[in-house]
Amino acid sequence: MATAGRLLEQGELGAARSALVQLLEWDPGHLLAHEALLQAYLLMGKPALAHQEQTRRALYLAGITGPAADCVWAHARLLYGEMPEGWDLYEARLRAPGLTMPQRHFTHPRWDGEPFQGKTLLLHYEQGLGDTLMFVRYASRVKALGGRVLLAAQGPLSDLVATCPGIDEVIPKGSPVPPFDVHFPLPSLPWLFRTELASIPAEIPYLRVPRHVPNRLALTELLAPRSGRLRMGLAWKGSSDHPRDAQRSVPPDCLNPLAQLPGVTWYSFQRESDLADPLPGILPLGHLLSNFSDSAFALEAMDLLITVDTAVAHLAGALGIPTLLMVTNIPDWRWLMDRVDSPWYPTLRLYRQPVPGDWNSVVQNILTDLLSHA
Repeated sequence: MATAGRLLEQGELGAARSALVQLLEWDPGHLLAHEALLQAYLLMGKPALAHQEQTRRALYLAGITGPAADCVWAHARLLYGEMPEGWDLYEARLRAPGLTMPQRHFTHPRWDGEPFQGKTLLLHYEQGLGDTLMFVRYASRVKALGGRVLLAAQGPLSDLVATCPGIDEVIPKGSPVPPFDVHFPLPSLPWLFRTELASIPAEIPYLRVPRHVPNRLALTELLAPRSGRLRMGLAWKGSSDHPRDAQRSVPPDCLNPLAQLPGVTWYSFQRESDLADPLPGILPLGHLLSNFSDSAFALEAMDLLITVDTAVAHLAGALGIPTLLMVTNIPDWRWLMDRVDSPWYPTLRLYRQPVPGDWNSVVQNILTDLLSHA
């Protein structure tokens, strides 16, 4: 997958497509490979809605059929804002082994969306941390239909997502699950509520800083105001374990022009300690970000966050922090095409590569906009 990602970034679209098709023949459930294959087809012709049948045929010829093809097609429809049709197709991920993670096998029935007064519903996470942060917003709508709402969530998020309206109890991954009557996956909630672009629940903030912040005292000291200077956070790299990390992360040297901004104290939200600093004097926070409660506390102190497409972007959006999001030419489906705002997060502004791999233009556009408002 890493090889295909590099080929995409280098514009070797045919070679990237071949590598991804081979990978999917070996692992048909590889979601990120499906998404990258879609990106390759889009880059090869950037098919708009009028060319969707051409893309469908290309998937078929590549041997991507059944639920796997529907899942890729869902991303294409959602990328262009075609809801709720995209959500209908996105349910295909539940119809084939390997298209969801983690795999779950409940004996309890799946919730049908009807009122459940007097019962307990278990919502459960799927995919990554960002997905949980994005879809937990629906919890208040779920709660309005019934009784007790439990949420099975990743451990680093447990205290944070407990602040979301509608959640009665959070069960961290690995902890015993209390008795419940029905269950439902978080990423299927937009489908259940027939979400369209105009009806995305975007009332922010829907998450808050938890009462318990493990490194509150140390963070408070490091984040103390500095002679009226603006506090700006920076995250330029996603997780190294992410197969598309090479595409979505920004090389540190590309960020050097941001040093021209006057009156700014920079804070790094990178948890890795071995990364080269992109800006002189940037203050590292990573050693104090033990979980997302620490991250939320630190973000609340920022005047602005500049970040790539990683979980901290979703966290900032859920907290209502002003955020500039740097995305690839054809981004993950949730950031849509041909727009600079996000209907999911009103305080986010998108800066998109004009061509694949061109982060320099992205950074220059950010710098120009910030200097014009300085």
